[in-house]
Amino acid sequence: MKLVNEEVTIPKQGRFQGVKKNFLRNWQLYVFLLPAILYFVILHYIPMYGVQIAFKNFFANQGIWGSPWIGFGHFERFFNSYYFWRLLKNTFILSGYQLLLFPLPIILALSLNELKNGAFKKWTQTLTYAPHFISVVVVVGMIVIFLDPTTGLVNRLIVAFGGEPIAFLTSPSWFRHVFTWSGVWQTLGWGSIIYLAALSGVNPELHEAAEVDGATRLQRIIHINIPSILPTIVVLFILNIGSFMTVGFEKVLLMQNDLNASTSDVIQTFVYQTGLLEGQYSFAAAIGLFDSAINITLLVVFNYVARKTSDNSLW
Repeated sequence: MKLVNEEVTIPKQGRFQGVKKNFLRNWQLYVFLLPAILYFVILHYIPMYGVQIAFKNFFANQGIWGSPWIGFGHFERFFNSYYFWRLLKNTFILSGYQLLLFPLPIILALSLNELKNGAFKKWTQTLTYAPHFISVVVVVGMIVIFLDPTTGLVNRLIVAFGGEPIAFLTSPSWFRHVFTWSGVWQTLGWGSIIYLAALSGVNPELHEAAEVDGATRLQRIIHINIPSILPTIVVLFILNIGSFMTVGFEKVLLMQNDLNASTSDVIQTFVYQTGLLEGQYSFAAAIGLFDSAINITLLVVFNYVARKTSDNSLW
């Protein structure tokens, strides 16, 4: 008896009917999805037509379509400028510094997950989550007060232990440390929430079996908890890579001054200065497009590497 495998092709009309039935059966879910779709379409996709001003010499009175094309002129101007390498270096160092501290929320989540005292665990979570809800302006104000060379609490402690006051906010060498670690304080607890949610799904029977086999708490964390949340870690790491060049414009701008500009001047602050303050809209659009292109490239590359090495990726 001969068996023949034949591919069953579904007519286009049949596929359309299937989609229609699925939509009518789950229309409530699509209604819930509609606001999110409208948000991205109206505020993210429709404005993308304005990206063309990066390749034009834009004049407001002529409009986007009426302004003359100049091709890659703005990009060449930016790449050949004396400040290009400084901006790129500062942005990469500041972003890389923040990326190096990516494991801290994971460590916090693993630590909180091991706490047995419920009251202490809730108190710790509240204490670490609270800074996330503080405005960036308020955070920078707190930094200025605490690090003031004469009246700041930190410098008073340094003087009390026999040291000399340090001008943290006007020192280029201190800017990156202050910026990054204050950001860790503000986002550490909030960043651990997703990992705690992932840890709550770990099968407790795995820990029970490991305890029977004599595994210590550290061994159970390494061989059970971390592998269980590894897909979440990989996805969040890729998302962080996708915003690698997005340093944190508001906070950098608020902390920036003429004395620390050599290390605080990044691509985003330069876009703000040239685009909004100086009115060079096309030039600023070209710089912003270059910044976004790096983010997209890093996202695609790291997503590909993650998919090939760990079978976990965004797509």
